[in-house]
Amino acid sequence: MNVFLFKKMKLGGFQEGECVLRAKIDMSSSFMCMRDPTLYRIRYEAHHQTNDDWCIYPMYDFAHCIGDAIEGVTHSLCTLEFQDNRRIYDWLLEHLDKFNKPNRPHQYEFSRLNLEYATTSKRKLKLLVDNNHVLSWDDPRMPTISGLRRRGYTAAAIKDFCERIGVSKVNSLTDISILESSIRDDLNNIAPRSMAVINPIKLIIENYPEGKIESLQAPIHPQNEAMGTREIFFSREIYIDKEDFLEVAPNKKYKRLAINKEVRLRNSYVVKATHFDVDKNGIVKTVYCTYDSETLGKNPSDGRKVKGVIHYVESTKAISAEFRIYDRLFLESNPAKSDDLSSSINSNSLKIKNGFIEPNLLNAKAEKAYQFEREGYFCRDSESVGLIFNKTVGLRDTWNQ
Repeated sequence: MNVFLFKKMKLGGFQEGECVLRAKIDMSSSFMCMRDPTLYRIRYEAHHQTNDDWCIYPMYDFAHCIGDAIEGVTHSLCTLEFQDNRRIYDWLLEHLDKFNKPNRPHQYEFSRLNLEYATTSKRKLKLLVDNNHVLSWDDPRMPTISGLRRRGYTAAAIKDFCERIGVSKVNSLTDISILESSIRDDLNNIAPRSMAVINPIKLIIENYPEGKIESLQAPIHPQNEAMGTREIFFSREIYIDKEDFLEVAPNKKYKRLAINKEVRLRNSYVVKATHFDVDKNGIVKTVYCTYDSETLGKNPSDGRKVKGVIHYVESTKAISAEFRIYDRLFLESNPAKSDDLSSSINSNSLKIKNGFIEPNLLNAKAEKAYQFEREGYFCRDSESVGLIFNKTVGLRDTWNQ
C-alpha cells in the first residue's frame, strides 16, 4: 500500500499535495494490524475547530507516533489493548526519515486502571454526560482529573494512590478504598478544622443568659499547634445535628444527646437535655437543655464522667450553606462489565443538604479542603455561586458497615 500525507486539502476535492512517505506494508505479516492498516479517513464534514479547511482525519495509529515525535515524547505509555499496534508505531517512525533517530519515542504498555464503582473508559464517561447521569465532565462524581479536583482530591493524594497500586501488566479491579485512604491521609495533615451542622435542629440552653454571646477559642488543627486557633461563638441558642439527639438513649454505649443525658459541646460546655418540641409531623425541631457553667475546658468538678462530644454552630452568627453529599456513582463494583451503565447507576449518588457553618468560613476559598469535625472532609465548590460545599470523603470508610 502506498502511504501519502497531503499538505492541503479543500472540501470537495484535493489540491496538489506533497508526498512525504512512500513505502510498502507487508500484507503477509503474521500480525493483522500490519496488513494494510488504515492510517487516515476522508470525511466531507465541517470540523468543530477548522470548519471546512480539511477533510482528511488521521487515525490514531498514524497520529499517535508522529505526535509523540513532534512533541519530543520519549516514553509513550499505553494500555494493553495497544500492545500489537506498537508494531505500526515503530514501523512508521522507522520509515519517516525525519523521526528515525536513536532517541525517537518508544511505546510501553501497562494494564488499564479499573476502579471499583467507577468507569475510566472515556467512551462510557461520555455516555454518562450525554445521558445526563452526571452534570458535566467535571462533576465531582466523575473519576476525571477535573472531577476529582472539584471534589477536593489533591495532587499529592492522587500521586500517593498511584504509588500504592503500582504499575502492572495484569488486568485487575482496584479497591476504591485505596483512593479514599490516600485522600484521608493527606487531608488529615493539612486540612484546617471547622464545625458545620448539615441537618440542623435548634438547641436552647435555658439557664444561659439571654442576649449573651460568648467568644471562645478552638484549635485550627488539634495535632498542629503551629496552625493557631480560630474564634467560635456560644450563646443561649445553637444548632446541633438532628442525628445527635434521641428521646431515649438506646443503650449505655450511646454517646450523643438524649433526655436526662449529658454531652460536651465541642470546645465548650457540658449540657444536659431536659425536654423537646416536635412539629406537626412529629419530627423534633427544638431541644431544651441546661449547661454546667464550670465545665468550659475542664471536666465536671464532682468527678462525673461525660464521654460524648457533639459539634454545634451558634445560631446568631451561623452562616447558611449548602452541602452536596456524594456517594459512589454505581451500585455495582464493576460497572464496566456491562455496556448498559444506566442499569447500575446509584440514584442516591448525590444528596443536597442545607445547614450552617462557622462564620470563619464565609470567605472559604474554592477547592480548599476543610475537615468539618465529626462529618468529613469538604471543599467549597469551584463552579457554583454562593456557599456550596462538596463532600470529598468521610472520616472513615462506612460503605461496608
